[in-house]
Amino acid sequence: MCRHILRAGLLGTLAILVGSTPAVAEAKKDMIAIAVDHARILQIDRGAGTVIIGNPAIVDIEVLSEERLVLTGKSYGITNVIILDRDNSVLMDEQVAVQTFEESTVRVYRQANRQTYACAPKCEPTVTIGDNQDVFDLSSTQYQTRRAIAETAARP
Repeated sequence: MCRHILRAGLLGTLAILVGSTPAVAEAKKDMIAIAVDHARILQIDRGAGTVIIGNPAIVDIEVLSEERLVLTGKSYGITNVIILDRDNSVLMDEQVAVQTFEESTVRVYRQANRQTYACAPKCEPTVTIGDNQDVFDLSSTQYQTRRAIAETAARP
């Protein structure tokens, strides 16, 4: 009896999740999608006077010219970007979804612990938000040490 109740509960939950999937997919169609650590060029029709980012921890914008901007995904999440012209008229007011970039990556799970590798074609550990804290810290420290050595060697 208990198994039938559990099975019915699981099937009901699955039906809710499957039934709600199209609504989530449709909402994302209206957003600008960008991957973490990737850039995307935004072309606007008129010159930008002011650029407003809802959460600068999620995305960053660099102004190349009045009509061309570069949007960079910094961290996972959803925020918005508003671009005003010189007269403070809204040129753009869009939601931006920053998501994981999974192409050429492998995620290894050891129970609840995750480690991400970038594979092109050989796999190397990478620093990825959501990875196991110990692995993340070790990889971060190694990257910082390597960068410091390279910067020191490049000095005249």
